[in-house]
Amino acid sequence: MIKIENIHKSYNTLKVLKGIDLEINSGEILSIIGASGAGKSTLLHIIGTLDRPDSGKIIYDDTSVFEMNDTKLSRFRNKEIGFVFQFHHLLPEFTALENICIPAFIGGMSKKEAEDKARELLDGFNLLERASHKPSELSGGEQQRVAVARALINQPSVILADEPSGNLDSKNAKELHELFFTLRDKYNQTFIIVTHNNELAQMADRTIVIKDGRIE
Repeated sequence: MIKIENIHKSYNTLKVLKGIDLEINSGEILSIIGASGAGKSTLLHIIGTLDRPDSGKIIYDDTSVFEMNDTKLSRFRNKEIGFVFQFHHLLPEFTALENICIPAFIGGMSKKEAEDKARELLDGFNLLERASHKPSELSGGEQQRVAVARALINQPSVILADEPSGNLDSKNAKELHELFFTLRDKYNQTFIIVTHNNELAQMADRTIVIKDGRIE
């Protein structure tokens, strides 16, 4: 589903990625591990088209994404890719329901359809009674489930998660990890997860190690 060809990335004189080649299958859960500073998050951001490489290609199915202009690339990202980050990135002034709806609104979905889908997701995550609560009124585990629901609302083909359980206690982390597998089985979505959590890495279909900007 995703082909990564000879990706290089530097920031000033610091070479972060030094020729990454990788193929990821549809419906696969792939974990990426490695020491801090190895280039894991940089690679994830490039796969997610949030950052452009200095050279190399990212191909989704038959589409070489960095050959698109910025407008087309933003539309592709909104439709095809969902993001889950360590720090949730929920907007504090909006309710759980409103936070989930934001990518749908950006994609042009009607208010009614977006809110109906958001409620369905909240119900599936046992959070429907929290729909009108703002992030400050939710626990860490609840905030992260809202963030996952937000990533899912446009039914993307791939979910990218950067240390998704890094701020959760062991119980909530385990529940989040199990949720990823439930979602994969239900929707056949592809998950690419950067993690320091050994338990999550071992649960994945495949684990790759990045060291000094290369895949070991």
